[in-house]
Amino acid sequence: MIYIDPPAWTAHNRLWSHLVSDSSYEELHEFARKAGIPARGFDRDHYDVPSDRYDALVAAGAVPVSSRVIVERLLASGLRHRKGARRGR
Repeated sequence: MIYIDPPAWTAHNRLWSHLVSDSSYEELHEFARKAGIPARGFDRDHYDVPSDRYDALVAAGAVPVSSRVIVERLLASGLRHRKGARRGR
């Protein structure tokens, strides 16, 4: 399933949301591609998406959840990739 948190992260004078999958990166990339989210928006384990895309992404099927739930789902799925962490260790 694809999840999105509320736009609450400030960068580049905009508010941003995180878009994640709880099953696979393939699912996440496919959803993002179909939604027209550029690949440059992918950051380790999520896509950063601007607030003006939030409603359209929810309409396309992303489930709105809190930021806390985003982290919980990534951790439970094994897809969480922390900054500076190495894979395979």
